[in-house]
Amino acid sequence: MQEQPLNIPEGSRKEVMAYLEPFMLNEMSEYLKPVEEMWQPADFLPDASRDTFFEEIRDLQESAKELPYDLVAVLIGDTVTEEALPTYESWLTMVDDVDKNEQGGWMRWVRAWTAEENRHGDLLNKYLYLSGRIDMRQFEISLQYLIKDGFDIGTGADPYRNFVYTSFQELATNVSHRRVAALSKKSGDKLLAKMCGVIASDEARHAKAYMSFISQAFVVDPSEVMLAFEDMMKKKIVMPAQFLRESGEPQGDAFAHFSDAAQRLEVYTAIDYVDILKELIKEWKIDQISGLNEKGEKARDYLMKLPDRLLRLADRMKIPEKQYNFKWIY
Repeated sequence: MQEQPLNIPEGSRKEVMAYLEPFMLNEMSEYLKPVEEMWQPADFLPDASRDTFFEEIRDLQESAKELPYDLVAVLIGDTVTEEALPTYESWLTMVDDVDKNEQGGWMRWVRAWTAEENRHGDLLNKYLYLSGRIDMRQFEISLQYLIKDGFDIGTGADPYRNFVYTSFQELATNVSHRRVAALSKKSGDKLLAKMCGVIASDEARHAKAYMSFISQAFVVDPSEVMLAFEDMMKKKIVMPAQFLRESGEPQGDAFAHFSDAAQRLEVYTAIDYVDILKELIKEWKIDQISGLNEKGEKARDYLMKLPDRLLRLADRMKIPEKQYNFKWIY
């Protein structure tokens, strides 16, 4: 990649995305694995072809009984989020200024990313079904609502804002799945711990890919990328399941209770939000970016000061102690 910014009209993305296309094609294999070498949900779940199938299910259910209520709620929220994949794929295909050629770098990435992510919801959904602790009809109602309701994450169709969002979000899901894995292991459910662990590993790889897209964009269009980063942080990174609801409840009601449970368990907290922001600032070397215009410099100043501001706010946050009774859980 060249070291000097390209001569790009302000607000234009098309030239940059065309410039990044070869990078996406060449580097894709670094962030994705060959299909035949990847884990599949069947690797972890009871095998119906074996004589021990029902015994394996009983073992799974015995382990699941020991999971704390809030942890089950968080697991369900994470699963519904993963299962809303059709929304995320359609959103990524609508990004502006990228080549929609099916064999181009962006479309090939989106399909390959979707294929890997699809395994997450498949695995967790089957685990919840077999666990015997979940009212699957209520779970499925919430899932249908979430896909129907869509989401509004503040990126529009802008590729820079989309890459910032996905970089942040993949890091956040990595944290959440890793913490659920650790808590599951502590509760004695080693199978669930393994499941969440391999999912977390996928999320970490995908985060590296999206972070690399932004790193390359910073080289050629630093001010516009910096402004996109600032804008996303001013809007706040919202979770893709922000509209999560239970049957008969208003949009977003269940997400608020799911978020409270996650914070009570320290699965994903306001401090984690700040830590992810710090990681992105470090990864993208925000303090060292050159070639910024006046607006870009102001955006950089804002971003560099933001973690300390958010930490002060996080210290004052009150987390509800009362456990909410979800319709999802028997």
